Amino acid sequence: MAGGAREVLTLQLGHFAGFVGTHWWNQQDAALGRATDAKEPPGELCPDVLYRTGRTLHGQETYTPRLILMDLKGSLSSLKEEGGLYRDKQLDAAIAWQGKLTTHKEELYPNNPYLQDFLSAEGVLSSDGVWRVKSIPNDKGLPPLTMSATPKPLIPTEGSIRVWSDFLRVHLHPRSICMIQKYNHDGEAGRLEAFGQGESVLKEPKYQEELEDRLHFYVEECDYLQGFQILCDLHDGFSGVGAKAAEMLQDEYSGRGIITWGLLPGPYHRGEARRNIYRLLNTAFGLVHLTAHSSLVCPLSLDGSLGLRPEPPVNFPYLHYDATLPFHCSAILATALDTFTAPYRLCSSPVSMVQLAGMLSFCGKKVVTAGATIPFPLAPGQSLPDSLLQLGGATPWTPLSACGDPSGTRCFAQSVVLRGIDRAYHTSQLTPGTPPPSSLHACTTGEEVLAQYLQQQQPRVMSSSHLLLTPCRVVPPYPQLFSSHSPQGLVLDGSLKGAAVESIPVFGALCSSSSLHRTLEALAGDLTKVDVRRWASFMDAGVEHDDVAELLQELRSLAQCYQDGD
Repeated sequence: MAGGAREVLTLQLGHFAGFVGTHWWNQQDAALGRATDAKEPPGELCPDVLYRTGRTLHGQETYTPRLILMDLKGSLSSLKEEGGLYRDKQLDAAIAWQGKLTTHKEELYPNNPYLQDFLSAEGVLSSDGVWRVKSIPNDKGLPPLTMSATPKPLIPTEGSIRVWSDFLRVHLHPRSICMIQKYNHDGEAGRLEAFGQGESVLKEPKYQEELEDRLHFYVEECDYLQGFQILCDLHDGFSGVGAKAAEMLQDEYSGRGIITWGLLPGPYHRGEARRNIYRLLNTAFGLVHLTAHSSLVCPLSLDGSLGLRPEPPVNFPYLHYDATLPFHCSAILATALDTFTAPYRLCSSPVSMVQLAGMLSFCGKKVVTAGATIPFPLAPGQSLPDSLLQLGGATPWTPLSACGDPSGTRCFAQSVVLRGIDRAYHTSQLTPGTPPPSSLHACTTGEEVLAQYLQQQQPRVMSSSHLLLTPCRVVPPYPQLFSSHSPQGLVLDGSLKGAAVESIPVFGALCSSSSLHRTLEALAGDLTKVDVRRWASFMDAGVEHDDVAELLQELRSLAQCYQDGD
């Protein structure tokens, strides 16, 4: 590892977590190339926090995510479980064996045509503002590209994305992918749908030992491991997998940070009682158990509610997305996640995972809410003080934790990141002698502007803030969700629908908020209305009736931590 990096190991558990993680790693991969662009500021975020260096058997240097992911049989499509960078040791052993061999070959999934374009193409930004690829010669003897060849748009269609591996453009280490073969991704039978099933997976010696071996492999090569980030589905049985994994990490790596991002796709499926009840139970069990074993837990969803009552998905003024498409929802959540996690990925003056969690989780408040403005509205030539004042007195962020409207609630502590604003616009450019129209315009640095704004918005709240030059990268296969924006994400008066937005400014915050009192109490209230005797299949998966009663008590105790008071 490069000296000085405070490494983080990522666990990615579940299929929607796979969607969010794929967008996340694609964005990290796009950011790695920004050093070649003179317009981009170098070195604010340290990639060695998330990535590891290695070498193939042929001596080729590799740079792969420090990642362990778990998903179900049938979720990889054409992606090989062992990856493509290193040779499989079991295959080498089979080749060395001189005896009789019997081969059992599964029918292969066809390669996603969009992914094939990425593997054998180079990208260009065409004159009409659309990112396109053109075929290049390869060892299969394709004819060389001529000037008359017509580039094709490099935009995946929603119909072409079945699973997260369909749009993954990052090479993974052979130790990254861990498949749970006893449950199926597709079909109605053999699904991992209950919390107890997920817990029992990591109680089996096979999967427990496999996870422990992979953990030891990554941890032992770290110089200074600051902790683990867990991306975990909350709505299905992976909530149990995540709870058990967090317990293992807490037991074996005491003192390290464990920050868990509980992921929920939206929206609810009306009329599907079983699916909705299971989602409620899994979410409640997952939140309580993950909170017990994590330094910090943050639910992330574009849905409007964690409970049984369907709420419309959240709205972003400058985004057009389809809430029923995991490909869209996960892209937005990954963009927010890339911003929230910036404090513990900084090259200089980083906040460690333990410090971040400690600042937000005092007095038992280990669950936090998230919110983001994607993209942050900044008109060309506009200063940061002007744009912040235009946000008005309301909470500037779109809520991302399915906890309802945060207006009127109290914030106890917050971690705020604003990224992607050019330094020239950090402060007001008033003509000398002109009286500043506000206290923000009188600030001499962008950091002072942001701190002053947060103080005005949330007086007496403990705030940690970071102002970064580095924007969030949203090049393909990120979906085209933007309109009326420049390629740098700035808001324009005229429409640029279809234009390729390459990077965007993002304003995001994690907050310990009194809104969680209302949300957790409502979640407990919904649970009291559920007759668990009707859902014997959930109970048969390893949850007892007494466990539900204990869960209600723990949910209400957790909710009391957020009761608004002095």
